Amino acid sequence: MIETRQAISEKAVLIGIITQHQDEKQSEEYLDELEFLTATAGGVAVKRFVQKLDKPNPKTFLGTGKLDDVKAYIETHNIGTAIFDDELSPAQLRNIERLLDCKILDRTNLILDIFASRAQTSSAKAQVELAQYQYLLPRLTRMWTHLDKQKGGIGMRGPGETEIETDRRIIRDKITLLKKKLETIDKQMAVQRKNRGKMVRAALVGYTNVGKSTLMNVVSKSEVFAENKLFATLDTTVRKVVIKNIPFLMTDTVGFIRKLPTQLVESFKSTLDEVREADLLLHVVDISHPNFEDHINSVNKILDEIDSADKPTIMVFNKIDAYTHKSIEEDDLVTEKTKEHYTLDDWKKTWMNDETKQSIFISAINKGNLEAFKDKVYEEVKKIHIQRFPYNDFLYYEYDK
Repeated sequence: MIETRQAISEKAVLIGIITQHQDEKQSEEYLDELEFLTATAGGVAVKRFVQKLDKPNPKTFLGTGKLDDVKAYIETHNIGTAIFDDELSPAQLRNIERLLDCKILDRTNLILDIFASRAQTSSAKAQVELAQYQYLLPRLTRMWTHLDKQKGGIGMRGPGETEIETDRRIIRDKITLLKKKLETIDKQMAVQRKNRGKMVRAALVGYTNVGKSTLMNVVSKSEVFAENKLFATLDTTVRKVVIKNIPFLMTDTVGFIRKLPTQLVESFKSTLDEVREADLLLHVVDISHPNFEDHINSVNKILDEIDSADKPTIMVFNKIDAYTHKSIEEDDLVTEKTKEHYTLDDWKKTWMNDETKQSIFISAINKGNLEAFKDKVYEEVKKIHIQRFPYNDFLYYEYDK
């Protein structure tokens, strides 16, 4: 497997752009997320560079003037890494590396690195390794730039190309082997899902670091790993849960993120199959995050890509204990009330109050409103259970406790 970097307090600069498709506010939000990703990987973001462009420079991503500013800062402050918020093409990566003369990472590479450090099971490791090799294959040429300096002459023609082609063949063979291994794992997981019988399946989905694993621990009384970092959960966990008189299965899945690398969506097919085959989705949202509505849209987009957007869904707005809002003084007649000033009660009167959308506000860590959450999940599971078992195949009669 490709080695993961042991980045311990590695200093890095973050680089983003403002375009016609990404305004200044969005760019700042993405860089905030990139800084969190950097911290999760073990690095420290010390400076941000942002440039307004109509579109990224096809050769160097940024303009040459801005790159000179970045280079001067890197050399002055002895920075070892520059991290770009968007995926760089192989040519951009090669050109930027030559100009800045330091380690260059993009958002995709950073996410893959975090996944590699978090993977525990054979399945997760194989999925991440496949994504890493698929990302690396078109970028191999930059790894052999030292051969450009070799002199010509007898016996010196074309060694670089030969070495690159050898590595490409090795990586292609490795990708083929990993795909076969994942096909076997997919079949095994499909058998496992089939052996679970006809029990109703509820899957926890949502953006990364919204509290899915914490909620799973509270409801199922299990010990799923939970941490206040991005992508703490990579391996799918399934637990049997009983609410009142109905048993069902609850699945904790990997968190989603904006600009999720396509390699990961493809390689994590078996993990996403748990979502595809779920009867009920529990879409967990961190309502204390200022951009939670964007997070919802990002998750819905990925659910749509895997044909799961039309499943019965309960919106679970978590972390109400951490929610804060801006206030307006009573004598302030100038400030216009915006979403930043909404209280939880105000939010409950918005689209969240739509009768077609099931929603609940909870605090998983403090167990706030947890009984109401269980009641709502029970009602939805019961509807599916009755359709599946029309002769009321319950374990015992319903009771209130």
